[in-house]
Amino acid sequence: MKTFSLLFGLISVTTIVFGQNKNDIKMEQRLTTIGLGVNNLQNSIDFYENKLGWKRSEKSNDAYILFEINGMHLALYSRTDLAKDATVDPEGTGFRGFAFSYAAKSKSEVDDLINSLRQQGVRIIKEPQLVFWGGYSSYISDPDDNLIEIAYHPDLLNY
Repeated sequence: MKTFSLLFGLISVTTIVFGQNKNDIKMEQRLTTIGLGVNNLQNSIDFYENKLGWKRSEKSNDAYILFEINGMHLALYSRTDLAKDATVDPEGTGFRGFAFSYAAKSKSEVDDLINSLRQQGVRIIKEPQLVFWGGYSSYISDPDDNLIEIAYHPDLLNY
């Protein structure tokens, strides 16, 4: 009987331990690429390269345009192609519950960037102002109305 109890206990513990390993797999807390589906790839390339001054990665190809940003990537795809890849409808309207954010080093940097972007014809969604979370921010939009926040947050200065 002791042998049976010992064997049953060993099987139970083994099952629990190995079962937990399979169920406890967690995704690392990091992002690698933000894929952005755009209506007109050329208009978006112009915006990100010429208005924001970003440099296209040599890894870009005919299927996507890649920008390397502080260890992450922004990939611009045809909206239709990206939706097809995700097996969803490419038509969508309204607020997406999503915004990119650029961390400025000061309030004056926010103001200077917004003034420069305004002169280049970039659509300003919200003028720079103090905000509820204790910072100072403004919003612009890219050609596909994706929101880009330009913000100064005094508590997040390690960027």
